[in-house]
Amino acid sequence: MAKSKLLTDTQYAALKAKESEYRISDIAGLYLKVGIAGKKSWQLRLKNTAGKWTWLGLGSYPTISVKEARSLAIKYQNGELNLKTKNEKILEAKQQENLLFGNLLIKWMNTKRGVWTEQTFKKEYQSIEKHILPVFGDRLFKDIPASEWKEFFREKQLNEQIFNRLEKLISYCRNAYDFAIDDNLITYNPLARVKKGLLNHTPEAMKHVEMDELPDLVNAIRGYRSESISIGLELLVMLFPRPGELRAARWDQFNFETKMWLRPADVMKRRIPHAIPLPAQAIQLLYRLKEISRNGNEYLFPSRSGSKEKFISEVTFNRALNRVGYNGKQNPHGFRHIASTYLNDIFSDKEQVIESALSHQKTGVKGAYDKGAHLRERVGVMQYWADHLDSICGVRLLK
Repeated sequence: MAKSKLLTDTQYAALKAKESEYRISDIAGLYLKVGIAGKKSWQLRLKNTAGKWTWLGLGSYPTISVKEARSLAIKYQNGELNLKTKNEKILEAKQQENLLFGNLLIKWMNTKRGVWTEQTFKKEYQSIEKHILPVFGDRLFKDIPASEWKEFFREKQLNEQIFNRLEKLISYCRNAYDFAIDDNLITYNPLARVKKGLLNHTPEAMKHVEMDELPDLVNAIRGYRSESISIGLELLVMLFPRPGELRAARWDQFNFETKMWLRPADVMKRRIPHAIPLPAQAIQLLYRLKEISRNGNEYLFPSRSGSKEKFISEVTFNRALNRVGYNGKQNPHGFRHIASTYLNDIFSDKEQVIESALSHQKTGVKGAYDKGAHLRERVGVMQYWADHLDSICGVRLLK
């Protein structure tokens, strides 16, 4: 078509709708379609990769100008841009979807189903939804440089003051990239050295008072306004389980005849069942807790907030410690450190017994009652610790 016959922008803009849609020819293969409502759009007639003639939409007019439409048409006709078949487009979309960091991270997270407890999986999934996916979920993981990851985590550390949680998020993202390396989707891990640019920090979860400060802390706990939470905190001191294990404890896990608390594998960090011998003082606390608990509830510490959670949240014990004056001084998890330090000093020849009491079993332990669990020896250790607490803190007077 001769150049003089091509319409100008002004002429295209002046085109009016007719009773039926029509096309105006521009350069070879390029047309402007005018719909019955007056909407205008560019169309290109050419062969796809399968050799079949088809129409390709290049965008609406005037969003795509005449000059831009002609440039696109020439690039497609010269092979600089490729027209894909429907199946090719679907395949490309799926490939692109597989390369999104959000999908990669979720794919790796799903490998932890059945390895982590259901509660842990839910908590960690919600964490990546909150912190990672809004920023990187729709990004191609190949295109995110190490410098951007480092800046992101550093800003989050400084602005949000999250440290322990940040460690986990970095670990999950780094593991996801390793997952991609194993699948030959990427050749290097941009998070391999990301922690080099972050601040050093003492974990909040292990904050604890010194042994000589423990009596004042225990007495403050005993005076807490909620008797059930007060008992829960004292059980954390006395039995030193992981706080989440106590929060999720059910009455059917306790055998008062054998004086044992048996935690099933599905609530344990290492997915191995673990028994805690119950000293006499712990049994008394548990009997009192049962007296004041709501009848028929399977959990020791049922949720009272009306939420969907069946037992108290992870902040309940921590909030109670803050309210009795130990904000930033004592964390629920820190009771494990206090007990471990003291008992390892007293029973210096029974390191493995103390490790087992902390449920730090090595892989391969067959079960809670296996001889490798040092159960018989732990009975004496647990009673010794409870008696020592009585000697320095006084005996708790139950109502």
